[in-house]
Amino acid sequence: MRPLTPTPRRAHGARRGLPAVGLALLLATAPAAAQNTRLSDYNRIGWYTNTTTLRFAEKWSGHLEYQFRRENFITDWQQSLLRTGINYQVNDRLTVRAGYAWIETYSYGDYPLQAAGFRFPEHRTYQMATLSNPVGKTEISHRFMLEQRWVGRILRDADGGRDFDEWVYTNRARYMVRVQRPLGTPGEGGRGPYAAAYDEIFLGFGRNVNENVFDQNRLGLLLGYRFNPKFRLEGGFFQQIVQLGREIETRNVFQYNNGFILNTVLNLDLRRPAPAPPTVN
Repeated sequence: MRPLTPTPRRAHGARRGLPAVGLALLLATAPAAAQNTRLSDYNRIGWYTNTTTLRFAEKWSGHLEYQFRRENFITDWQQSLLRTGINYQVNDRLTVRAGYAWIETYSYGDYPLQAAGFRFPEHRTYQMATLSNPVGKTEISHRFMLEQRWVGRILRDADGGRDFDEWVYTNRARYMVRVQRPLGTPGEGGRGPYAAAYDEIFLGFGRNVNENVFDQNRLGLLLGYRFNPKFRLEGGFFQQIVQLGREIETRNVFQYNNGFILNTVLNLDLRRPAPAPPTVN
């Protein structure tokens, strides 16, 4: 009788199973490897803002805005932003603006935006276009913005204090879509409650964009009340996702800042009323 020996077919099948096992292990460990390339930082924020429009001509108006941005909802500084500008109303649906902003960003969270962990200043010029596209009772607006940013680079001196180094120039593009709809039938002058939602994405471009192009994304879910054509108040949930422009230990850092936002909006007409026509006897 011939001795029993393993068939070549069985041996080949065993060798062929090894790559399959290796591929399964690779797929199983891929999510963990991907997570190891990212650091996450979770913060609780509260933003309190005022936007004032000052109309001084038929198509021209001034823009004045201040944002009091806090971490831990209200106890600590996150950012201070003052923005000004001049608006020109091209037609009923299109408004353009050019302006200037001054910003102070503070150290907050586990991974501060500034590498040395200090607050830093920023000067900014910007150009903006807002296009409204109402659909029935729903107001839909699209906002496009270009920003030219001069960000102060702060170093740590020999004594551990702040040492200003230079202004670093960067460019950024922003796009926001906002949807707003009245809750019920508006009263006189548009008076009444409304609901709104918006999302805005920020992308860096040009020189001095370091680690990535994606800068941040903002999401707001709001309830508001329009008291009259001059004043409205709105607030609700707010989320800000920020990707740092630098790596920490060769890993990308994402901030997940969740909290609430409270906006006050003023529209003031500074034009003198037209003189009354003379009476005819």
